[in-house]
Amino acid sequence: MSDTEKTAIAVRPYKESDLPKMIAVWNEVVEEGIAFPQEELLTLETGSAFFAAQTHTAVAEYNGEVAGLYILHPNNVGRCGHICNASYTVQKTRRGLHIGEQLVLDCLLQGKACGFRVLQFNAVVESNLHARHLYERLGFRQLGIIEGGFRNIAGEYVNICPYYKTL
Repeated sequence: MSDTEKTAIAVRPYKESDLPKMIAVWNEVVEEGIAFPQEELLTLETGSAFFAAQTHTAVAEYNGEVAGLYILHPNNVGRCGHICNASYTVQKTRRGLHIGEQLVLDCLLQGKACGFRVLQFNAVVESNLHARHLYERLGFRQLGIIEGGFRNIAGEYVNICPYYKTL
């Protein structure tokens, strides 16, 4: 990544004024139906509640415009409450610009700052090669393959690959 690309990306906590763009970017992935488990699109009302309920929600600005985001939250409770989970999305027209990488790197820092000890992804779709390569490059370890663990928009059951990284 060039220095210009690095300076063009800024990750920060979201603001209420970001919600319309955040919801649009999130809904792109839900509509694609090949990566997120959600099937219902967010509205301004449901999106506001959803993002506010997370432990941490951040946006990535690219040249001053919201181009991606992540949510961070506990993966479980009680004796497993030290493990967090996250989801990331980047606007379709901004993919390939290392925005996702900056989101994951910030999420790792925020997860640790929030007191979590492990970041775990439960359901990375096996065909999501860009995400999988990024996670592996950043030191995440794949836990195996869950055959047919994700039902895509076409109704096909495809494999998922859980990943984790110690914070």
